[in-house]
Amino acid sequence: MQTQQTDQLSLADCRFCSLVSKAHKEDPIGTADTCDHWLIMEIPQPWPQELFQEHPKIKPLLGLFQEVFEEHKIKLRPMVIAPDREYSHPGLTRILYYYHPAKLFSQFEKQEFVVPEEKATALVTAILKQLMQQPNDLSEFQQYQQQTSHIRELMVCTHAQVDLACGRFGNPIYRRLRKEYAPAANGKLRVWQTTHFGGHQFAPTLADLPQGCFWGHLKPEALDLLVNRDGSALGLRQFYRGWAGLTKFEQIVEREIWMQLGWTWLDYSKAGQVLAKQEVSQGEDEDWAEVQIDFAVPDSSVSGAYKARVEVCGQVMSALNSAKEMQLKAVKQYRVSHLIKVE
Repeated sequence: MQTQQTDQLSLADCRFCSLVSKAHKEDPIGTADTCDHWLIMEIPQPWPQELFQEHPKIKPLLGLFQEVFEEHKIKLRPMVIAPDREYSHPGLTRILYYYHPAKLFSQFEKQEFVVPEEKATALVTAILKQLMQQPNDLSEFQQYQQQTSHIRELMVCTHAQVDLACGRFGNPIYRRLRKEYAPAANGKLRVWQTTHFGGHQFAPTLADLPQGCFWGHLKPEALDLLVNRDGSALGLRQFYRGWAGLTKFEQIVEREIWMQLGWTWLDYSKAGQVLAKQEVSQGEDEDWAEVQIDFAVPDSSVSGAYKARVEVCGQVMSALNSAKEMQLKAVKQYRVSHLIKVE
């Protein structure tokens, strides 16, 4: 099984950012990438550091991506996955597109396409144009759509060219999930190697789709609970970076609610809003925020909201990149100081 190789610094010369973060007990909550859409394409390894700028399949799309991000302000997370000997087929490219289905939701909706390699760039172009409500030919790709909405996708970052910690710590977690957990799931779980999606100081990092949960500092002993959900959710508290459907302070509150309610919370439709927060200069992190999380149970028979206050409770030193000469940065840590349910 091919895994991403490291070629920048030798491991002996490197201090890993994720080891510094763990040693200083940095809490990963609130660091999940907030997004409304995910666009994920299969591209064989090796992946250079500037993959999105250099790869011939992606390079023609850069102008469209810029338009999506800068002009339309669409929260889209592009990612690349490595083809898998079992899941993938020579000459064909898989593209996964996930989207935010409603204001209150519990997981992302998915469309999957497997197209001839030469059509991959045209398909991504059509998806991006549809996102921007521009004329497109997406209907022409319906013949390539796959019925895979029942499949859970675990994406483990092994992109060592961006940061060595992802290769060093991501690969063992990826191999264990791929070898032990995917085969035992009767076709309901696939495990992929992926490019960087933020937060390598929390390596090994993982994105769990269609749910949209991000994880970090993962340990092998946490995988049973993460995959099978057959024990107390409290066992995952220290590894949870947050849910992609919420922003930083909303994610911090959402974890607190989940820890109180347990696994059923993940099936609730939800949305968040920051009601108020400390005013700070640009580039500074706030000391407090007031947050509301609205929710509805799956059949919508019960709905309500939680209101909470998040406050800074200290700071730790963390490293944002692995390097021989490491730059440390003070990172504020937060707690939920007040949480009430409003019917």
